[in-house]
Amino acid sequence: MVKPGRPGARGNKKGPTVGTGGHGRQKLEGKGPTPKATDRSWHVAGKRKAAQERLEAARSKYNKGGADAGAGKPATRRPAKKEGDAEVVTGRNSVVEALRAKIPASTLYIATRLEMDDRVKESLSLAAKRGIPVLEVMRQEIDRMSGPDSVHQGIALKVPAYEYAHPLEMLDKVLERGQVPLFVALDGITDPRNLGAIVRSIAAFGGQGAIVPQRRSVGMTASAWKTSAGAAARVPVAMASNLTQTLKDLKARGVFVLGLDGGGDISLPGLALAKEPVVIVVGSEGKGLSRLVTETCDAVVSIPIDSATESLNAGIAVSVTLYEISKLRAARQR
Repeated sequence: MVKPGRPGARGNKKGPTVGTGGHGRQKLEGKGPTPKATDRSWHVAGKRKAAQERLEAARSKYNKGGADAGAGKPATRRPAKKEGDAEVVTGRNSVVEALRAKIPASTLYIATRLEMDDRVKESLSLAAKRGIPVLEVMRQEIDRMSGPDSVHQGIALKVPAYEYAHPLEMLDKVLERGQVPLFVALDGITDPRNLGAIVRSIAAFGGQGAIVPQRRSVGMTASAWKTSAGAAARVPVAMASNLTQTLKDLKARGVFVLGLDGGGDISLPGLALAKEPVVIVVGSEGKGLSRLVTETCDAVVSIPIDSATESLNAGIAVSVTLYEISKLRAARQR
């Protein structure tokens, strides 16, 4: 016989156990009604609602004259300029094209006893007009500057490190001029020709600047300068130490962040946010936008294309988007 109160022994008490009366009732009650789509922050409708609220707040601020546009600006440091970032452009075609594109250059190097052709003569003429020093050196010196695998053809052009702008300072200058901000940010793009083409499109369609991340992204190299066809001399390129944080800082200043993606929830034609301060974010052709950048976007925009075409090149996608935005803004001014 089991003694009462023995540790571990089962009691033979009948009746309901104290404290269990409401368990079944709570299970039957459930968790309440499902929240509306507009109340779910991760849902497309929720993102649209948040963007609309920010749009109304931005309109109210700009209607007041933008006197407090710079208030509460976060203290963001300019990325440090690295030493030894100067670039050397080699080869007769590359050098003459760089000089034609008015790439900032510090020195033109010519090998001793170099055979002159039209490209070398034009390079010397362009350098003289721009006041670029011309030095005659031994071929071994150009070998050392350009590297052992470079085919320099006896000519080289030294290009200094590009002076990047600061994203928020670039925004301040645009607002001071009374313009509606229109920027393009590059997320994970490594081809300098894409950056050059994008800078050229920004200049053509009324944009005011580009933003590139400090890491794992293309910089403003000589190749990007050449592809821009001189537009890089007019369009500033800013460097962001952290692209996601920079986009959040721009959002805090009333700028809407629009990502470009084939599976976006908003179609480009007739874009409602086109007339507002906007930064367009484009990702690499293979990987697209990164997860953190996508979550930061107010909306993800898609460009309607023929189903037979899988995707657009990053530079082309930006050009099409900038054209549509410039067209919608021009229509508003009429």
